[in-house]
Amino acid sequence: MARWGDMADVSFGGDKKVGRSVLTGAEKRLIDWAVPRIPKWIEGWHLTLATIPISLGIIAASWLAVDDFRWLWAVSFFIFLQWVTDSLDGSLGRYRNFGTVKWGYYMDHFLDYVFLCAILIGYSLMLPDAFKYLQFFLLAIFGAFMVNSYLAFAATNQFRIAHLGIGPTEIRLVFIGVNTLLILLGKTHLAGALPYVLVASFFGLCVVVYRTQKEIWAMDMQNKSSHEKK
Repeated sequence: MARWGDMADVSFGGDKKVGRSVLTGAEKRLIDWAVPRIPKWIEGWHLTLATIPISLGIIAASWLAVDDFRWLWAVSFFIFLQWVTDSLDGSLGRYRNFGTVKWGYYMDHFLDYVFLCAILIGYSLMLPDAFKYLQFFLLAIFGAFMVNSYLAFAATNQFRIAHLGIGPTEIRLVFIGVNTLLILLGKTHLAGALPYVLVASFFGLCVVVYRTQKEIWAMDMQNKSSHEKK
C-alpha cells in the first residue's frame, strides 16, 4: 500500500500504515531490499496503474479456466504480480521523493477494490450456478472491510489495512491457495465451503467494526474531556 514520499502534508496520514499482519516484518525486509534495485525508468505510479492490466488479465484467465482449470495458475501469477507492484509502488515513491502522496493514496486503494472485483468476477465465472449469488455477499463483506478502513482513517487520520493479524498479503495468499485447491480438487468441493467462508468473514468484520467504533468513541470522549477542562 502506498507510501508516496517525504513531501507529504504532515496533516495527512494516508501515506502511513498502522497495524501489523502476520507477514508484515518479512514483507518490509523484502521491500527495503528490492526498492533500490528497481530500474530508474520505472516510477511508482507505473506500478500503481499496473493493477489495471493485471485485473483484466485475471478476468481473461478466469474465463479460460472455465474449460481448463490449469489457467488458474495464470490467475495466481497475476495475483502474485499485483502483490509485487502494490507492495513496491508507494515505497518506491517515498524512496525517490516523487511527492504524489494523495494521488497515490487515492489511486492505490481504489485500484485495490478493482483488483478484488476482478478476482470475484473470475470466480463467478467458474462457480456452479447455485453458488454464484454468494459472490455478491463476499463482495459486500470484503468491501465493508475497505469501507471500515477508509471511514476510520477519516476519523483518526490513521490508515489501518491489517486486522486480526490479516492484511492484503495474507488475503492474496488465500486466493492463491484456493486456486491451487481448485486445480487439484475441482470446484465441487470448494463451492460447498463458500458459506463457511462467508460466516467466518462476517464474524471477523463484526469484530473489526466493534473495535474500530470503540477506539473512535474513546477519542471523542477524550476530546470532550479536554474541551471541558479549558
